[in-house]
Amino acid sequence: MVYEMNDKMEVMNGGKALMKALEKEGVKEVFGLPGGANLPMYDELYKSNIRHILVIHEQSAAHMADGFGRVSRKPGVCFATSGPGATNLLTGIATAQADSAPMIAVTGQVPVNMIGRDAFQESDIIGMSNPCVKYAFQPRTPQEIPEAVKKGFYIAETGRPGPVLLDIPKDVQQNEAEITFPNEVRIPGYHPWTDVDITNIERAVDLLLSSEKPIILAGGGTIISSAFAELQSIAEMLMIPVVTTFKGKGSFPENHPLSLGPIGMHGHAEANKIMTEVDCVLAIGTRFSDRSVGTFEEFERNLKIIHMDVDPAEIGKNQTTQVAVVGDVRASLRVMLKTLAKKVLKKSDGNKWLKHVNEVKGYWRENLKLHPGEMSAAKILRKLREVLPKESIVTTEVGQHQMWASLFFDAIYPGTFFSSTGLGTMGWGFPAAIGAKVARPDVPVLDIAGDGSFNMTENSLATSVLEDIPVIVFLINNFSLGMVAQWQRTFYERRMIGIDLKKCPDYVKLAESYGAQGIRAQSLDELGKAVKVGLNSEVSTVIDIPIDPEEDVLPFVAPGTSLKDMILPS
Repeated sequence: MVYEMNDKMEVMNGGKALMKALEKEGVKEVFGLPGGANLPMYDELYKSNIRHILVIHEQSAAHMADGFGRVSRKPGVCFATSGPGATNLLTGIATAQADSAPMIAVTGQVPVNMIGRDAFQESDIIGMSNPCVKYAFQPRTPQEIPEAVKKGFYIAETGRPGPVLLDIPKDVQQNEAEITFPNEVRIPGYHPWTDVDITNIERAVDLLLSSEKPIILAGGGTIISSAFAELQSIAEMLMIPVVTTFKGKGSFPENHPLSLGPIGMHGHAEANKIMTEVDCVLAIGTRFSDRSVGTFEEFERNLKIIHMDVDPAEIGKNQTTQVAVVGDVRASLRVMLKTLAKKVLKKSDGNKWLKHVNEVKGYWRENLKLHPGEMSAAKILRKLREVLPKESIVTTEVGQHQMWASLFFDAIYPGTFFSSTGLGTMGWGFPAAIGAKVARPDVPVLDIAGDGSFNMTENSLATSVLEDIPVIVFLINNFSLGMVAQWQRTFYERRMIGIDLKKCPDYVKLAESYGAQGIRAQSLDELGKAVKVGLNSEVSTVIDIPIDPEEDVLPFVAPGTSLKDMILPS
C-alpha cells in the first residue's frame, strides 16, 4: 500500500510512522540490510512506496547514502540493525561528517526495557556516534518518531550539512499509537547561519581590490552550496586565478584559462608554486586542511586571508583571518558580485600578476617530468578524460589513484567529482558511485579505484547487479597498497612490509562471478575501447588496468613541510 499524505491523527505502529515520515521528506530509496532489531520497520518498508536497495555490508550502505547525498544535495538514507549492524555504519557516518555530506542513518535497537542490560546485539550506538554526527535521536515512543525524522532531515541539510542518526528500539517500531506529523519543527539551540554579512563582504572586496597578487581558493563548501556560477563570475570579473582544495575539485572548470587546479600534498606544481607568492586569498568554503596548505604557519606568512564559510567554527581554526564572512557561500558570493559590479570598471586582462601566473602555469605543464611508460597514471587518466562524457559523475577510492586523479583528471562540469577527503576512507568510492547513480541515473557514473581500496567494498558488485545499478570501476592496479608502498620507499628506506597484493584477485573473473562485466586493458587503445563498452553496458563494468608498481605520485609535499618544499619527479 501507499500511505496517504495528510496531517490528521492516525493510529499506526512506529515502523509505519517511520515510513510515512520518510515519504513526507521525499525519500524514494533507502540503502540497507535487515536484521532482528529492525525487522518491524522493514515489514512496513515492504508496504510503502520506498525502494529498498540491498547492500552486502552496512558500511557500504552508509557510503551509498553518502554518495547519494553529495550528488542530490538531499540526505541519503541508510538502514541497519542493532549491535554489529549499527557499528558497521560508523565508518561511513564518520566519513560523511568529515566531508559535510547530508545523511540519515536509521538503526534498530533492542527493546526499551532491555537497553543497558547487555541484551543480545545491544550497542550504545548513540554514545558511539555522537562524536561523528550532527545529532543523534532515540525515540522512546512511536509518537516521537515523526518529529525525530523531521528534525533529523532539517539538521542534516541545513547550515553545514552532515549525518544524523535515528536509533529506534524494536518495541517502539512495533507498538501502536495515535500519530501526528509536524509540518515544521523548531530546535532549541540550533540556529544555522543564514544572514549575509554585508559589512564584511564590503571589507573583503576592498581588500581584494587593493591586493597585487590575489588568488581564489575554492573548497568543498563551494560545491555543497552550488556556488559554481558565482565563483566563475567573480574570477572572470577580476581576472583572478583559481586554485582549489582537493575536496573543492570540480567547483571550477579545470579547462578554464584561470584554473590552476588543486593545491596541497598532491596538488599541481603550478598551483603550489603560485600559492607561495600570493598576497591575498579569497578562501571559499574551505577548512584549510593540513593536506591542502602544508604547515599552517608558513602558509599564512605575508598573506591576507578572506575566509567565507557557513560554519563560524571554521573561522580562525587553522589560519589567521583578516576578514571573515560567515554565511551561506552562494548567497555571500552573490552579494560580493553586486558590490564588485559597482567598483570594477573593466576586466584587468593585461595585469602583470596574471601574466606571471600564466608563465608559471605554462612552464610546469611543459616541463613536469612524467613516468615514461605507455600505461602511466597520467596517460591513462588523460585517456579516460578524453573518452568519458564531460557530464559524467566521478568518484574515487583512496590511495595513489586518488592523488593521480587530482593531478591528471580534469573535472570540467561543476559538481561532478567526489572523493573521501577528510577521513580518507578506503573502500568509499565504489559504493558511493552506486549511491550517486541512484541519485543521477541519467548520467554515467565511474569510480576511479586502486586495487587495495576496491578490495574493501568490492562485494558491492552484488548490489549493483541485483539492484540493476550499473557503474564503471576504472581500476588502476599496481598489485599493492600503493600509497603505503610509496611512503615506505620515500621515508622508510624501502623497508617494504604489508603492501604486496601479489596479483590477487583476478578482477576480471571477480566481476564475472558477480554477474558484472570484467575487462583487462593493457594499452591505451584497449583502455579507450573498454570505457566505451562500459558506458554502453547494462551491468557494472570493472576495467582492470595493470601499471608499474614502482610508479610514485609526484609532485608531493611531505607531511610537516610547506608548499614551497615540493618533491618533484627527477
